[in-house]
Amino acid sequence: MQIKKYFLIFAFVAVGAIALLYGVSPAWFAQTFLGVAPLDASLAHILRAVMGLYLALGFFWLYAAFHDAYRNVAVLTTVIFCAGLVSGRLVSLLVDGRPAPLLLLYVFMEFALVPLGLWVWSRRD
Repeated sequence: MQIKKYFLIFAFVAVGAIALLYGVSPAWFAQTFLGVAPLDASLAHILRAVMGLYLALGFFWLYAAFHDAYRNVAVLTTVIFCAGLVSGRLVSLLVDGRPAPLLLLYVFMEFALVPLGLWVWSRRD
């Protein structure tokens, strides 16, 4: 059974794609998906920093997919990562109201990945 390996590869692909959407062209992303234009340098900076964080974790998950010694901790960090993101998004929903549709999609995806990740983590290698 290689479910942890495939889960980590999926996590890398998903987070990598989202990271590149945020950071390659922050102005395009903000205008296209968030309806924010023009984007100032500070917000572009934040989006590129988020890209770097996502890519760093994603590459760790990809590495761990092929190295048994790190696999369990990598799966656990995907759970912590998604739980942290969804927690912040839920606070924002309560405090700030409804965000752009793409960000609502992220809420549902991250919320679903927490129990899925815990299930994967609990499986034997």
